[in-house]
Amino acid sequence: MSAIKYWLWMSTAARLPLRVRSELLTHYGSPENIFNAPEGELRRLVGDCEGVDVLEKRDMSAALRIIDSCREQGIDIITLQDALYPDRLKNVYMPPSVLYVKGKLPSVDDEAAIAVIGTRSASPYGLKMGKKLGFEIAKCGGTVVSLLTKGIDAAAAEGALLAEGKCIGVLGVPHEKAKGLLYDELAVRGALVSELPPGTESGKSFFRTRNRIAAGLAVGVVVVEAPVKSGTALFAAEAAEQGKEIFAVPGNADAVNSVGTNALLKEGAKPVTSGWDVLGEFEKIYPDKLKNEKIKKIPSRSEGAPKSEKIEKKVIDNTKNEVYIDLSKQLKELSETQLKIAEVMEKPSMHIDDIIEQSGLSPARVLAELTLLQLKGYVTQEKGKRFTLNIKTK
Repeated sequence: MSAIKYWLWMSTAARLPLRVRSELLTHYGSPENIFNAPEGELRRLVGDCEGVDVLEKRDMSAALRIIDSCREQGIDIITLQDALYPDRLKNVYMPPSVLYVKGKLPSVDDEAAIAVIGTRSASPYGLKMGKKLGFEIAKCGGTVVSLLTKGIDAAAAEGALLAEGKCIGVLGVPHEKAKGLLYDELAVRGALVSELPPGTESGKSFFRTRNRIAAGLAVGVVVVEAPVKSGTALFAAEAAEQGKEIFAVPGNADAVNSVGTNALLKEGAKPVTSGWDVLGEFEKIYPDKLKNEKIKKIPSRSEGAPKSEKIEKKVIDNTKNEVYIDLSKQLKELSETQLKIAEVMEKPSMHIDDIIEQSGLSPARVLAELTLLQLKGYVTQEKGKRFTLNIKTK
């Protein structure tokens, strides 16, 4: 922890350019050596740039507050010198000196990590393909990297979770500002990564730096839908500059959301329609990790639902003849733990705390299973961390 505080002191210096941080690290070798440099020497080296005054003050209080906040929020701090810091990310231009991680970050350098991205204003086709690719990449042994934004990115993360595979979410905000069931689930069953320490005020520029990290973690990027001028196109450009493999899902020639993806295909991106189309390009690099699984069906909220689910929903909607359904017989695809949670959800709009207390399960387990139940369409999330079961038990 003694070394970490110096990294935090340096990385949180107000408005200190990343270029200057990199130059100082190269010159001194470590943040601790920078901290112990003679008074005035830092200014002489880098000039009167923004943030140098903060460094010269040698004030450690902000770093110590960050350490306390991370401990309270269950956030791991990974620095450039840590073994867990991906070499793949170190190779990008001006890599972040500190990563703040919730969950378990896999050994990224050993993973065929694929970023699946696309527009927030996705079409039904785009959402379907985003989830399909996320599911298939995870099922075939790859790791999905997602920005978790509404639309394609979130759909890809949901697909990876449905496949019970690996997924890394990269944030453009500090962890405490990332709210929602998808974030909670990834913090338990995957990993959430942010460059921003707790307490940081959000800014538009942070989302561009987030792209740098997400592209840096991946070996390839799949663009599902992208208008011609969009954040998705900027991400693809960043990834291409890093030397990543670029893939794109073909779209209708007259579709606004496909103008960007079709342009990428003209520029040399590889056309793909499945997860293995992507991972097959890396099979020789990761022979022990990747396998072309034959996937017949991908779970979906709106289509392909089990026949029993459709029958149950119809019965519930018929308020004149309401029937109570035995979950243990009708919902055979649910696990024992999911059935246990469903059985305690006797009232609509139950608060998460009540579900945890009545089920006797850990908060992390309840959050994880509620996410899966929601993705399968059995549970609806409402405001205030409240949940309603879409069917009724005896």
